Amino acid sequence: MNEKRNRRIILASTSPRRQELIASLRIPFEIMPSEADEDTPQGWSPERIVESLALRKAEAVLRKLTDDPGDGIIVGSDTIVVVDGHVLGKPEDQTDAARMLSMLQGRAHFVYTGVACIDRSSGRAKVSHRVTTVKMKSLSDDAIAAYVKSGEPADKAGSYAIQGLGATIVEGIEGDYFNVVGLPLSLLSDMLSEMGMDVLTDS
Repeated sequence: MNEKRNRRIILASTSPRRQELIASLRIPFEIMPSEADEDTPQGWSPERIVESLALRKAEAVLRKLTDDPGDGIIVGSDTIVVVDGHVLGKPEDQTDAARMLSMLQGRAHFVYTGVACIDRSSGRAKVSHRVTTVKMKSLSDDAIAAYVKSGEPADKAGSYAIQGLGATIVEGIEGDYFNVVGLPLSLLSDMLSEMGMDVLTDS
């Protein structure tokens, strides 16, 4: 295998969805939870929120590796949903999930995902984001209650998972599907390429 492709990729996330997505790139990677604080000040733009949190997660893992002399690229990511200027993260409970879905049903909203990459050998960091428009179907109160009861909304930004049962409540999207799942692979591959790893050719 090419030496560049064999560099250590460290995903600063415990999200099963992000792990599945980065695994689909067929590059060696490992998982290291960031445990970073995800609070942000009121008034920040969606772009600033996701880029700042993605970088914060990557930097938290970098600090954990202070005594580790290895090379590699740390990848952090964060996703939020925005509707009418309201930022929706993960629901606090089922009531909160139902509230979010009531806000989203029958309307278009925006999904923002920030991605941060830190090259351990040089200390260089790159941060960017993608935005996808999602149109959700009109949903009855019974449909919302049934979806919430499924348990799927529990740890999802905006309280739905487009790659799961939530696919049945989405009417359509405009933009990057993987961005909605939680990790825009096209953007990530571009960022890795700028750091010397070409996902397609370095094999």
